[in-house]
Amino acid sequence: MAEFWSKRDREKKKQQAKKDKEERKRERKENARDGNVLDNMIAYVDENGNLTSEPQDLSKRQEVSLDDIQIGVPKMEDRNPEDMYEEGVVTFFNDEKGYGFIRHSKTKQSIFVHSKQLSAPVQINDKVRFTIVKGMKGPEAAEVSLVK
Repeated sequence: MAEFWSKRDREKKKQQAKKDKEERKRERKENARDGNVLDNMIAYVDENGNLTSEPQDLSKRQEVSLDDIQIGVPKMEDRNPEDMYEEGVVTFFNDEKGYGFIRHSKTKQSIFVHSKQLSAPVQINDKVRFTIVKGMKGPEAAEVSLVK
């Protein structure tokens, strides 16, 4: 059954809603005066980069030179050429088909190598140096040379 409200009932509901809203507003103002709301919202960062509610101890503060801050990847000319090469061991190589696999010494990942990328013939268990490039089916070894 549908309920019908008279104009007077609707007006009473509006007045009650208005009173409730004023009451909530008054309570919020009282609570804001009791506790310093701004102080509760401030967060500080400690010397380890963690958020904390206490300010940092200035005696532990360290000065940092802007030149020491490095954003992004170093430029190619700034890199050491030795860092560009990886090392590994040949685990499989098929001379007839012209491909094989190198096991990376650090990650133990198996990396595909094609005979076109070899500077000299390789055998199984040979130590090699190489760079990793993105191939069609995953990482591939390039610029492969024997380590003596």
